[in-house]
Amino acid sequence: MNYIIAVDQSTSATKAILFNERCQLIGRKNVDHQQYYPQPGWVEHDADEIYRNTVKAIHEVMQMLKGQEASCSMAITNQRETVVVWNRMTGKPVYHAIVWQCQRGADICNDLRSRGYTDMIREKSGLLIDPYFAASGVKWILDNVEGAREAADRGELLMGTIDTWLIWKLTGGKQFVTDYTNASRTLLFNIHTLDWDDELLNLFDIPRSMMPKPLPCDANFGETTVEGLFKKPITIAGVLGDSHGALAGQMCFEAGMGKATYGTGSSVMVNIGDEPVLAPEGLVTSVGFAACGKVFYAYEGNIHCTGATIKWMTDKLRLIKSPAEIE
Repeated sequence: MNYIIAVDQSTSATKAILFNERCQLIGRKNVDHQQYYPQPGWVEHDADEIYRNTVKAIHEVMQMLKGQEASCSMAITNQRETVVVWNRMTGKPVYHAIVWQCQRGADICNDLRSRGYTDMIREKSGLLIDPYFAASGVKWILDNVEGAREAADRGELLMGTIDTWLIWKLTGGKQFVTDYTNASRTLLFNIHTLDWDDELLNLFDIPRSMMPKPLPCDANFGETTVEGLFKKPITIAGVLGDSHGALAGQMCFEAGMGKATYGTGSSVMVNIGDEPVLAPEGLVTSVGFAACGKVFYAYEGNIHCTGATIKWMTDKLRLIKSPAEIE
């Protein structure tokens, strides 16, 4: 029997989900990770913890096969704008991952807006200038972590969204790649050329040597044994940002079809076809998904806190004991 391991690395937890070749669900494992709030408005994750949890979840879900022979491949979907900066020699992050909810890049974004870069950035990236997207988090790390800027200039540092970090770790540093959907959420990716944009990189003062290779969602992203779990390496055969995975999963394959996702935050995304049209005010344009030699674009609107608000009511205000109480 052939199996697919789907890894969903989300804002609150990491899930490994096992499907058989008929796309029937065999089982799933869920491992939470810690949220760090160094000060109001700042949110961080421990990238090493996320990797350990990913390996743990995969190992646990594979135990459901009870040792039977199986041929597997893996796909990854992930929280998108959360960004990791790490040393290519040591494999260690130079700082915690800066999460998409984090507002520490607000001053960087306000400065770019005040200097009149809004239209240029929107035309190239499809995005609004906002700390929600990854670029300001990378710039903050380079500007504020001791020695980071110098190390980046020497070509020693790499950056990536969570998919890139997991692939790099799972392949033992052999593959430094991302997919078009995750790349299109960084403020550094030109959605017309489908490559990193030198003008955008210069604006945020991020060396091109830090950037992973962008690939279509259905590319071969490398091979992994998942820390020795598999005797023969298995293929990482697909990568999508989480909202884009939902767009494809809900079969929104034609222009005008859309989906709404309710998670830690919420996303409403609509397929707009194969042309990257500028979005109406308040929305953004991203790569929706890229597969079978085609690229589809999407409009998206985001809400930062939905499920996260209920978690806050549970963990911090203690108004309820669990989210299930307010179903």
